[in-house]
Amino acid sequence: MNSKFIATILLLSILFGCTEEKVPERFYPRNDHHAYWYSLKQANLLSTALGKEWLEASEKPFEQQIQVQLPYQESFVLSDLKPEAIGYRFEAKRGQKVLVDIQLITKDTTKVFVDLFRVQNDSLGDYLQVASADSTLQLGFEPRRDASYLLRLQPELLRGGHYTVTIENVPTLDFPVAGKDKRAIQSVFGDPRDGGRREHHGVDIFASRHTPILAPTKAEVRFVGVRGLGGKVVWLFDRERGTNLYFAHLQEQKVKRYQMVNPGDTIGTVGNTGNARYTPPHLHFGIYRNGPIDPYAFIVPEYARPKPIIPDTILLGKKIELTNDLILKSAMNFNADPIDTVKVGGVITINAVNHNYIRVTNEKGITGFLTMKEASKF
Repeated sequence: MNSKFIATILLLSILFGCTEEKVPERFYPRNDHHAYWYSLKQANLLSTALGKEWLEASEKPFEQQIQVQLPYQESFVLSDLKPEAIGYRFEAKRGQKVLVDIQLITKDTTKVFVDLFRVQNDSLGDYLQVASADSTLQLGFEPRRDASYLLRLQPELLRGGHYTVTIENVPTLDFPVAGKDKRAIQSVFGDPRDGGRREHHGVDIFASRHTPILAPTKAEVRFVGVRGLGGKVVWLFDRERGTNLYFAHLQEQKVKRYQMVNPGDTIGTVGNTGNARYTPPHLHFGIYRNGPIDPYAFIVPEYARPKPIIPDTILLGKKIELTNDLILKSAMNFNADPIDTVKVGGVITINAVNHNYIRVTNEKGITGFLTMKEASKF
């Protein structure tokens, strides 16, 4: 037999006799929660009753949301006997930064997954994950639009404990006029100008002539000069947010083009140049990105920062048999809608405490709020 023919037969037998090697698809976790889910899957725990309960618990915050108004702070308990998760829903605006801080009250080293979602469409149950907390259990996120957000907290399997959560919104930029605050703003975005022929695309902050104007963030100076209505102006570019910051009617300009400035650096002083020459000295401050943006939320806090809570951990997790009827409210608000009535003899579980309210769950699994005054009747 021809030697070449034999060699060909041998080669074909080797090729067709080999099975295709299957290379496992590489796993890329979206966040710590997703990575933990994958570790449970690899350990064949997701098919167990306990694993399924953990998965179901991770979905409950989207169905049973706790409506809160920021700033919000509470101490709460999560069971280590059964999988639990909690979801807080709140509103946030463009120009603000959402800050979340989780403190572990107990001495356990429980891993807690902290994930933030933007509500895309309530009716479709559409939620887009936008941020996750780092290993310090702190999260910072700047919304790019006004929207509702959902914060989900969930510990590892069979791990729980006592925690304190703080959720708040703070301005992303420092106030641009030294020694002033929102009380110095006398004209806001959208106010009519020139008899209604145009709108005001910024805020006017009134102060004495020569009051320092401060860089509200780290930025690059893009323009220093004189421009028509604005008179002496400075333009900064905020690279982090991709926005242009506009300062007009300056008396003096203290920076040069292409210079980098840090928060608090003096970039000029308050004046009334340009079309402000017949008005008291003030700074016109504007923000632009694909058009003008209302700068108010960027520089003005909505509220004072919350005081640290001193939790009454003795109450957390306790089951109380009621000696009088109590009405559960849907939110921490005296005028909030009632969602259920717990009759005398009914049992509630205390899930969380804050400065003025407690959060409880009744025997039907309904979660609501009671005032501290009502709680004092226990």
